[in-house]
Amino acid sequence: MKFTRSTISQLFAMVVLAASGAAFASGNHAGGHGHDEGGETAIGKPGIAAKASRTITIEMSDNMRYTPSNIQVKQGETVRFIVKNTGQVKHELSLGTEKELLEHLEQMKKFPDMEHDEPSKITLGPGKQGDIVWQFTKAGAVNFACLMPGHYEAGMKGAIKVGRK
Repeated sequence: MKFTRSTISQLFAMVVLAASGAAFASGNHAGGHGHDEGGETAIGKPGIAAKASRTITIEMSDNMRYTPSNIQVKQGETVRFIVKNTGQVKHELSLGTEKELLEHLEQMKKFPDMEHDEPSKITLGPGKQGDIVWQFTKAGAVNFACLMPGHYEAGMKGAIKVGRK
């Protein structure tokens, strides 16, 4: 088979377009959430496991609930969350402000197979468990939710109250 310069240009354009679309659609959604130089966000920053003052286990189930769904921590505290998917479908736990979670929910609707590579998020298949280590540097509320299509809308969300030091 003989390729003309025009055919090669068209093929190259199609490959580049397909590759850029695939890269965007797979959405390795790292970073980009208002971090400062120290990695701190509006909800705190990634914690160091050795500095965790306690461990809290959170179960995610197919009744679209987290157990527990309301948690209290102290400002400055580093917590290790052991996240367990006790269900039969994929679930996730994403920490964020309500605004960040709602924005991310819209992205998840467009790209439901998005992979997360952020310390404040974990996606787990049925029967799997993992952990998030987080330091809560600011008093106030930190929200968490499952942003898999339909899960948030079904009520799969919770809140962490961060009390002043």
